[in-house]
Amino acid sequence: MIRSRATVVAGSTLTLFSLLALSACSSGEDEAAASALEVPAAEAGSALDLADVCPATVVMQQDWEPEAEHAGMYSLVGSDYTIDTDKKRVTGSLVTQGVDTGVDIEVRPGGAAISYQSVTSQMYVDQDIMLGAVNTDGAVASSGNQPVTAVVAQLNMSPQVIMWDPDAYPGATTVEEIAADGATIVVSGGGSNLGALLSGNGTVPADQVDPSYNGDPSRFVGDPTIAQQGFATAEPYVYENEVSAWGKPVAYQLVSEVGYTIYPEPLAVRTADLEEYRPCLEKLVPILQQTQIDYLSDPDATNALIVELVEKYSTGWVYSQGVADYSVQAMQDLGIVQTDTSGIFGGMDEARIQEVMDTFTPILEASGTDVADDLVPSDLFTNEFLDTSITLD
Repeated sequence: MIRSRATVVAGSTLTLFSLLALSACSSGEDEAAASALEVPAAEAGSALDLADVCPATVVMQQDWEPEAEHAGMYSLVGSDYTIDTDKKRVTGSLVTQGVDTGVDIEVRPGGAAISYQSVTSQMYVDQDIMLGAVNTDGAVASSGNQPVTAVVAQLNMSPQVIMWDPDAYPGATTVEEIAADGATIVVSGGGSNLGALLSGNGTVPADQVDPSYNGDPSRFVGDPTIAQQGFATAEPYVYENEVSAWGKPVAYQLVSEVGYTIYPEPLAVRTADLEEYRPCLEKLVPILQQTQIDYLSDPDATNALIVELVEKYSTGWVYSQGVADYSVQAMQDLGIVQTDTSGIFGGMDEARIQEVMDTFTPILEASGTDVADDLVPSDLFTNEFLDTSITLD
């Protein structure tokens, strides 16, 4: 369960963006209201009418602070939203494809708002949460005690990267190449699986993996021989445009190319609640598929909301309009959002889930994690609610 800006299993870590921030305290305001809702109601009984099948408020839990990678949730928040700056959550009418679905949506950030705990832990603590963003390796890790089942993958490939100074390793295009030249690879410790993965599959010698990453850009700036984790959807822009001491491009490789083949942040329900939520999921999951596509073609309003939430929550996380805009393009250019190998947009491939299980089960068990006995891919995901007619192209 790797996050470039923080660990997401348990415990806490400083972040690049929090270290760039000047303030880490809430303003203390109770709520901030936006504009009135000016969209028609969905036709009663239609595919977009959720009033009779979903909870009155559909609560969704993200794994990190607001950012463009989470737009598949935030795009559903209607213009009548309110922001609770104390509890760090935004609530509004659930709006999609230009209509009010008849229910509300509440999106909760991860990170500081949940004391850097995992999404699965939060889902089991707070039963109001219907859907949570849980990486596939995170679902394997929680399978023994807090099982979840993913129902849609709005992102297909992890945007996680290892990045380095191209001047220090001229011509290098892979992590294996810079490791062969002696680079130290700095990654998160704690609950992160990345270091164990890279050393375990032979990409990086174990003695060159440094699990002390804390998001502080000063080490990378001060020592151009190291490489460190990051996100292709943020750090290349941030280091070139917002870290003044660096101010130039970085080189990187997606970790999905070196064995981290998880589905990033697919939306999951508690496994035991799947049947209870079935009538809702039958309508909501296709909406979640279409919402991701619609966002990529028209991201401005959602990005503005994301940036506003970051400012209002005031947790120390810094996220600019420039990063948000860059992220939208990067998600498309790098195939972070793409049709799955299962042939379905938002779908998940059983063989890929099995590969993730085969890769991470021994890593997790070696660290003392209780992975469920006899775990099979169908325990972790289902494509049954997806609309196969919804396509990215």
